[in-house]
Amino acid sequence: MGLKELGRISPEERTILAQYMSEYPVRIGQLAKDLGVAIRVSSMPTGVSGQISREGDNYVIRVNRNEARERQRFTIGHELAHYLLHRNIIDSSPDGITDTVLYRSGAPERIEFEANRLAAEIVMPMHLIEKELSEKFGGLVTEATIEGLASSFEVSKAAMEIKLSTLVEA
Repeated sequence: MGLKELGRISPEERTILAQYMSEYPVRIGQLAKDLGVAIRVSSMPTGVSGQISREGDNYVIRVNRNEARERQRFTIGHELAHYLLHRNIIDSSPDGITDTVLYRSGAPERIEFEANRLAAEIVMPMHLIEKELSEKFGGLVTEATIEGLASSFEVSKAAMEIKLSTLVEA
């Protein structure tokens, strides 16, 4: 877990993350529960993917019921990243953080960038992608590889393409 955002998370939360990021597909719902965050699949306006807010002493992620399951999984990861990195922003806003389909919340761009990077690592841990890529696909990235990895990690093909592009840049 070499991502710089991970270094900003408490040791206790990093331990919980590491347990879930050791196998795929990452059990994102159980991860949220173990972090103390509830998930509600909700009817949300078109163009809104998710929201995290504080309700009393609890944090609640709402995810749009009308989006594909793979999209919902990434949205939950994105909102969990906000919880782990930006709790102060959630706590200071009466409505928490609401993200559009482009993961734009009105928060500074850096905040969304950080949440997207951490979400991608939570849902698609790079060490597991590299292992799968090597063992099942001989290290070759083709259309079939991208589709196979996306299926294994239960994410969209687009999300996997973005994640794999960071592998090439590294």
